[in-house]
Amino acid sequence: MARVKGAIVIDIERCKGCSVCIPSCPQDVIQLSKEVNRKGYQYAYMEIPDACTGCTNCAIVCPDGVITVYRTKVEA
Repeated sequence: MARVKGAIVIDIERCKGCSVCIPSCPQDVIQLSKEVNRKGYQYAYMEIPDACTGCTNCAIVCPDGVITVYRTKVEA
C-alpha cells in the first residue's frame, strides 16, 4: 500500500512569522526559525520534514500565500 509523503517550501523572504501555520499542522512539522529574514521577521520552516503528510493545511491558512505544498506517493 502506498502512502503519501509531503514537503513544503516556504518563501522565507516573504514570510512574516505570523505563526498561523504552526497550529494548523496536525503533525507539528512547522516551527519559527531563530534567524530572521531581510525584513527582520522570524520565518516558518520545516522542523520535522519526515513527518509531513502534505495535508495542505498550512498553505490554506497562510495569509500571505508563501507556502507551497508538494506530495508524492511512497511505497510502504
